[in-house]
Amino acid sequence: MPATDHIRNKLSQVPHKPGVYLHKDRFGTVIYVGKARDLRNRVSQYFHSSRRQGWDLKFNALVDAIHDFDWHVVKSEPESLLLESRLIKEFKPRFNVDLRDDKNFLLLKVNLADPIPRFTLTRLRKDDGCVYFGPFAHSGSVRRAVIMMRKKFQLRGCRPLTPNESDYKHCLYGNLKHCTAPCIGNVTREQYLEQIKAGIGFLEGQTDELRAELEAEMKKAAANHDFEKAAQLRDALKDMARTVQKTEKFERIPYKLPVAIHPEADMRELGRLLGLPKAPERIEGFDISNISGTFMVASMVSFWHGRPDRSNYRRFKMKTVTEQNDFACMAETVHRRYSRLKKEVFGAGEKVSEGESEQDLPDESEASSSSPPPTFPPAHLQEMPWLPKPPVVQLPDLILIDGGKGQLGAACEELAKLGLSHIPIIGLAKEYEEIFRPGESEPLRLDHNTGALKLLQRVRDESHRFANTYNAQLRIKKISESILDEFPGIGDARKKALLRKFGSIQRLRLATIEQIEKVPGFGGEIAAKLKEFLDARSESRPPE
Repeated sequence: MPATDHIRNKLSQVPHKPGVYLHKDRFGTVIYVGKARDLRNRVSQYFHSSRRQGWDLKFNALVDAIHDFDWHVVKSEPESLLLESRLIKEFKPRFNVDLRDDKNFLLLKVNLADPIPRFTLTRLRKDDGCVYFGPFAHSGSVRRAVIMMRKKFQLRGCRPLTPNESDYKHCLYGNLKHCTAPCIGNVTREQYLEQIKAGIGFLEGQTDELRAELEAEMKKAAANHDFEKAAQLRDALKDMARTVQKTEKFERIPYKLPVAIHPEADMRELGRLLGLPKAPERIEGFDISNISGTFMVASMVSFWHGRPDRSNYRRFKMKTVTEQNDFACMAETVHRRYSRLKKEVFGAGEKVSEGESEQDLPDESEASSSSPPPTFPPAHLQEMPWLPKPPVVQLPDLILIDGGKGQLGAACEELAKLGLSHIPIIGLAKEYEEIFRPGESEPLRLDHNTGALKLLQRVRDESHRFANTYNAQLRIKKISESILDEFPGIGDARKKALLRKFGSIQRLRLATIEQIEKVPGFGGEIAAKLKEFLDARSESRPPE
């Protein structure tokens, strides 16, 4: 596929820096993820006509499918490898073969609460109170660096959680003086913890002293023509540099809704096929999300001229529905949305529906009350000056319900109560992509290649994503609630100070009253009460 003007313009903006690129098809789906030392040079190679002359059928098929691409700049090549792996696991592009499995890069962890802590390798990061380092792009380097660190700081490498004297009889680490053998009392636990903290400092980048020693030994070996030893020391320096190199912790890259090639044409086609009086400029889509009746939420997304208008997205937490009932949830959501919108459109004189107070209405908005009011048109639509300016308040031209006859019927009933039955409304059932309309017994089935159906699918999929995202946020917030919330008289500032000092509830349980007293905002009395509270909670926990 020769590069289009859009591709050429975008290529001119790609920097000569390391990073990751994502190729997308005409529907905005990520079909390939790759990494590069030089993004500009690498991405432009896909659109060289000379590359098309080869016999690589997979490459030609990939290039034929590329309609757009994105890129993300990183600081180094190892970071690009880590980000590439994360994105491939997230998007599962069909043209990627490697890195699609569930295998993760190596991490290094140590649990300071263990009787005799040790550094171990793992591939999963858990909320277990351990100190984690990584992930590391070069597994061989980190394994060799850990061996070097254990020798330097005389740390144990044996497997038992609590080694004893019988284990020591067969322990090579102790016999070779690579370990101070705290298991037989050669050093106290406090002394051994200082060795562990020195190892933690090493992994955090405090390596100047060791680096100087290795460099001096390497130069000495080279001067004595012991080049084999000098090469080993050189490699050890490289391993150490790779292990302690800081890498960015990549958060999940926000999902970008794919934009159609001709959204205006799709909008006009949809209006014609549904028999609407005009093309639906404003479409609002609804979806429900819950897990076994818990965290029941709903979402509303808004599309303006076939494009997402995110400043008008809304999300809802159910107030009247107490058990799993998607029909009731849809009814409550539609009622809350359009009772408020009706009041805004027709003025303050319009009565709010029964059961809906003005205090309840702001909860509908996704943005916080302290957020500035959205600009019109929104920022992402300002880049399209040919679009008509969206009105601040407007009834939709079409309402899309994610679901079949049941959800559609519940929504229609609420619109009738509000006197808004004149607003066109449809339901889109996912299994066969059937369109249900009020008063029609048979669903409407459009060709799956029509732009009209693809526009409805984009609205439906976006409302589904938005609802699931909100549900996940509530679940994560509930799971992350600390046991400290149950301790009377402790506010957010004190709770944050405790967690900043000890890192986790598990470590706080092991702390003494004197250690808790040192935290800002805690005196002897409240420290003693907190210790008693945590001890009581520990005793009441079931055995693991």
